Amino acid sequence: MSNTKVSMDPKYIIKLTVTLFLTCVVVAGLLGGVNAITADKIAASNWQKTVEAMSAVVADPASTNFSDAMELTDAMTAAATAAGGTLDSVYEAQVNGQAVGYAVKVVSSGSQGNIEMMVGVDTDGTVTGVSIVKNSETAGIGSKVMANEPLATGVGVLDQFVGKSAADGTLTVGANVDAITGATVSSRGVTAGVNAALAAAGAIG
Repeated sequence: MSNTKVSMDPKYIIKLTVTLFLTCVVVAGLLGGVNAITADKIAASNWQKTVEAMSAVVADPASTNFSDAMELTDAMTAAATAAGGTLDSVYEAQVNGQAVGYAVKVVSSGSQGNIEMMVGVDTDGTVTGVSIVKNSETAGIGSKVMANEPLATGVGVLDQFVGKSAADGTLTVGANVDAITGATVSSRGVTAGVNAALAAAGAIG
């Protein structure tokens, strides 16, 4: 069996190499452009969802504007952790250019995983609203808490936190917080998140 050597023109090899290189450059440029456009759209969509969550927890959503995410300090994150939650982000709520409070995004543990929530806290340290951003609680049980279904008193399980503050002490299910029947763990998860948000807001200098 004989081996046959294939002789290739050096000029052809150079031309092929240059062509492949230019093709890669063009493709990379196109992918980069698409990624930039997509990233901007995703960022805009995420911000819109964040604004919707923040608007749901302030006293006057129609007149309220929100700052970009504030820089989190060690004191803020430590306070939230000590209260039972994880601080994700904080935004200043403003009306006519004046700070009226904060929208605090926190993460706490539910019965089936993490509960991401936004909590409104005014400048007096009082809760103005609670909104669930993301959760994986059990349908028909924990989901009742996430959907703000009414307690026996007729008040929504999330709405009961409005007006609460550090002056009420640590919020605890069974003491100063009511739970949806059968969804105690989910109720505790939300309560821990509210405690974390109040603690973080209280640590803002």
